[in-house]
Amino acid sequence: MLIARIEHFLRETGMPWTRFGRLATHDPRFVQDLRNGRTPRPGTERRVEHFMNMYRRSHHAG
Repeated sequence: MLIARIEHFLRETGMPWTRFGRLATHDPRFVQDLRNGRTPRPGTERRVEHFMNMYRRSHHAG
């Protein structure tokens, strides 16, 4: 599930969930909405996965 991968990412990076939503989807409530049962569209899910992958690459490249 996407929310489980996001929760792992948030623990891994220490990023606040509102910042994640703002950066990944331009919606600071995105993570909270997922926690409350929202189902993202496939394109949104791909965009969020891409954001997490790119963030990890750019912050663990050192």
